[in-house]
Amino acid sequence: MNRYRLVHTTEFLYDGPVSESYNEVRLRPIHDEKQSCLSFRLSTSPGSRGTSYRDAYGNSVHQFNILPEHQRLKIEAESVVLVHEAGGFHDPGTLVDFESRKAQLGDEYFDFLAPSTYVPRLDDLRPIITEVEQACGGTVDGFAKSASSVIHSLFQYVKGATHVHSSIKDSLSINAGVCQDFAHVLLGVVRMRGLPARYVSGYLVPGSATSSNERQEEVIGGQASHAWVEVLMPDGRWVGYDPTLGKPVGLRHVRLAYGRDYGDVAPVRGVYKGRAGQSLSVDVSVRPALDDAGTEQVSKITTSAPETPSTSERPQQPAQQQQQQ
Repeated sequence: MNRYRLVHTTEFLYDGPVSESYNEVRLRPIHDEKQSCLSFRLSTSPGSRGTSYRDAYGNSVHQFNILPEHQRLKIEAESVVLVHEAGGFHDPGTLVDFESRKAQLGDEYFDFLAPSTYVPRLDDLRPIITEVEQACGGTVDGFAKSASSVIHSLFQYVKGATHVHSSIKDSLSINAGVCQDFAHVLLGVVRMRGLPARYVSGYLVPGSATSSNERQEEVIGGQASHAWVEVLMPDGRWVGYDPTLGKPVGLRHVRLAYGRDYGDVAPVRGVYKGRAGQSLSVDVSVRPALDDAGTEQVSKITTSAPETPSTSERPQQPAQQQQQQ
């Protein structure tokens, strides 16, 4: 099945009254030739009137404000998405041919080649690049696939190993992390090799929700919000690779937003006034299309985060726990 109903609920609970909450969310699935967003609804409690726009990378961004005092904020995004087969053949191209276009690519795709906050250029990545080059067969697609596989084998998925501000330097120091970290390391490797690559936030629909015979991945990050990478091919197509699973992206990957790294695509972020601390909970449910027996399967995941220190004015947590849990 590749038609999914998604309900993403984020709830902030405050231990005292807060006010003037200004928020933006990137929760509307991407609509393009590979994925159709058939419907989308965003609601908040307390209620609000919102606006929307497209950011620099084409992502849908919704903004809303809660000005009166409140001690709870609930944000619910419901969407129906159809993920299409990746149609057609993409030219894997050779790394040598790609290098001949280095100057052109540097101008056109600067944001997806340059170092970023979470993905600095590090010499520690060079041994991985060398290992990948020996196994890639000299093609761009082969390099991206091999890099995804090598990172999957070298790094352990460890919940809580990193935090919201972790960069690839932190992940490399312990050879561990979560889906966000796996994606950032893959970005570092392919960008240092001169290949434009972008961070993708979204969902990985659990295997148990699409087939009773398919074993569900044993990574929590692959059950709720997820992250992976898309690499530019010589023919201009973006192709996805999931280093957390060590596999190419498939029909169970639902895309929300693109960016240079996680900092560009946090699902929920905002600020409020008040001295109250907050706790965050995230609930993601996936309801696939009816199966052959006419029964709708449901997969539901709930995560939570510990309370954070009180300050007079401070940013709300940028939903990092959705990927870390």
